[in-house]
Amino acid sequence: MTTTATAFTGDGRRTGAPVVSFENVSKNYGTVRAVADLDLTLHPGETVALLGPNGAGKSSALDLLLGLRNPDAGRVEVFGMTPGQAIARGRVGAMLQSGGLMEDVKVRELVKVACDLHPRAFPIEQVLAAADLTDIADRMVNKLSGGQEQRVRFALATAGANDLIVLDEPTTGMDVSARQAFWGVMREQTRQGRTVLFATHYLEEADAIADRVIVLRQGRVLADGSAAEIKARAGGRRIVFDLDQPIGEAALRELPFLSSLEMSGRTVRIQSQDADATVHAVYGLGLYPRNLEVAGLGLEQAFLAINDAATAEEAAR
Repeated sequence: MTTTATAFTGDGRRTGAPVVSFENVSKNYGTVRAVADLDLTLHPGETVALLGPNGAGKSSALDLLLGLRNPDAGRVEVFGMTPGQAIARGRVGAMLQSGGLMEDVKVRELVKVACDLHPRAFPIEQVLAAADLTDIADRMVNKLSGGQEQRVRFALATAGANDLIVLDEPTTGMDVSARQAFWGVMREQTRQGRTVLFATHYLEEADAIADRVIVLRQGRVLADGSAAEIKARAGGRRIVFDLDQPIGEAALRELPFLSSLEMSGRTVRIQSQDADATVHAVYGLGLYPRNLEVAGLGLEQAFLAINDAATAEEAAR
């Protein structure tokens, strides 16, 4: 297995020879610019979540990284090579949403093909076990559930000692236990020095799993840092409480430092830039908030806040 020297900066960031490097990369589809002057570097041993609204450029960026498409401008390198060269040398494994699986074969037969083709293949029984496929290895692929198909795709992506694993919505269709097992395997991959890059709509997974979160918007990096840094950048806190008596939403919208307000029955959910002042004003309205909770923003709320702020800034230009 190829190893790469890795060091850490004072803030805990990994350094060393880049695993992936995007340098001023752009990709257009007709009049649509999917990737716009993108600069991005990934380092060994990172677990990186790629987030963004639909149309943010996530899938296009992954296609460029995997050599499925060529950039219109700029340069993409993987381990200092072109994506095609890195893949041919068995250094990259990918699990993509697009593309079907061969149907008229057994799971074991399909995984064996992947192992036979990989320059640094693992034993097939090890690959089946890691993907939790041993019990269904002799089942026909066209008889699998959606979650089982995802596990087969995972096995194909990890059939050998890849140094970079790219995952596009990897746990779609998996139940909770399967997701936990999947990410347990991924943690072991990064402990061995491999880099994992995954795009997901499950923001709670990004919060729990990734040590780095990259938010794309309109083909550019909007935010890049740990989940904690992304949340801190969004600012504000989340306030939740119940009311004994109904009140009009208009009155609550006059609360100070309010960023967002949501009412569901008598449950009120607020995002505030100054939680102390907002709660004080709630009491000032003569209300008595029950089951009051004040907490920092979750990654989902932070993601929405950062994206909304970018939208507002663009509209003001």
